Amino acid sequence: MATSSYGRRTLLRGAGLAAIAASTPSLMREAFAAEPLKIGIPCALTGALGVVAEQTKRTATMWAKRINAAGGINGRPIELIIEDTAGNPATCVRKVQQMVERDGCRIFTGITFSSETLAVMPRLGEWDSIYVACGNGDASMTAEAFVPNFFRGNPSGPTEARLLSLYIKDSGLKKFYAIGMDYSWGHSTVAAFEDEMKRNNIEFVGKVFAPTGTRDFSSYITKIRQSGADGLMMVQSGDDANAFMTQAAQYRLGDKVKMFTTLIELSTIKAVGEASKGVIGTMRYMSTYDHPENKKFVEQFTKEIKDTPDWNDGEQWKALQFIEAAIKKSNSVKAADLVAALNDMELDTVKGLAKFRACDHQSLEDGFVVSVDKVGDALLPVLVKKYSADQITPACRKKNFDT
Repeated sequence: MATSSYGRRTLLRGAGLAAIAASTPSLMREAFAAEPLKIGIPCALTGALGVVAEQTKRTATMWAKRINAAGGINGRPIELIIEDTAGNPATCVRKVQQMVERDGCRIFTGITFSSETLAVMPRLGEWDSIYVACGNGDASMTAEAFVPNFFRGNPSGPTEARLLSLYIKDSGLKKFYAIGMDYSWGHSTVAAFEDEMKRNNIEFVGKVFAPTGTRDFSSYITKIRQSGADGLMMVQSGDDANAFMTQAAQYRLGDKVKMFTTLIELSTIKAVGEASKGVIGTMRYMSTYDHPENKKFVEQFTKEIKDTPDWNDGEQWKALQFIEAAIKKSNSVKAADLVAALNDMELDTVKGLAKFRACDHQSLEDGFVVSVDKVGDALLPVLVKKYSADQITPACRKKNFDT
């Protein structure tokens, strides 16, 4: 990228602190004198999920600006260190290691791909660091790949599969097919959904995985049409979701199967327009959720960003809410102290009450099923049904929901 990592870090820190100078010069001097709290965000700003990473970047920057304008956390200003990983696990590990060794950073969030996170997790103890995820759905992170310094602040793929299966079981649909992105999140979520369909006595007739960055889905759409399915589960995000849904509409796939997705995104609705109408799915965060913390967040976001927060904006804000609370509670940035503070922490967030389960560090929170429908002249996600955390979250250290 054109901007050097040093220049980017300096800019983000300066932007976050600038608001202090205008009103409280003495506080500004104190903030600059204090050692910054460094938070690393190694995200895939380039690549198929670049739009998701850009949401991470803009929301974290807004959060840091708010914190610094209020005098920091425990009197220390926030310094964000944002690096592009391009979605490559090896690059992500290298970038995180650089942040640890070069910058003294020990707190991380915002990694875009589950495959990147799985590559980083085994090194967290060695680096004396913690990572609070805001969008990584691979089931193994809170099961066999679990490490004490990792916390998942978002629903897992199996949670989303369970959430939709509860809705689908009463739909009258008899046969399902699934298409997923060909990396860890896609595979684990499709596997969980297949298990759920079998549990509900709905025939699972097939699945296919498309490489990340696929642009021509015509052969996949043909397979789906020929499968005999009357329902389709999509496990896709970013540019891949946009390309698939656009082509699905061109081939009138919706006339053949009812379309569901584990991840409704405002960015996709904007990109594909009418092609998204009628799709039913889960939404990790809803800007319209009626909750005081969310109303404050949306008001600030629309004022500063001039946009509506998408799912990853809300999830990133929630992860940062937990990081902020843990630093305040422990009055420390040491990994062991932050882990102790986050264990069983319950917080009033933009999604309502959420709690980090101590046994596997999975966030327990309600889940939303939405439908993309016309509201006035706009296509928007409309809440269809909400399910409680105990209905949708797999048991501790389990990959899938198992009754």
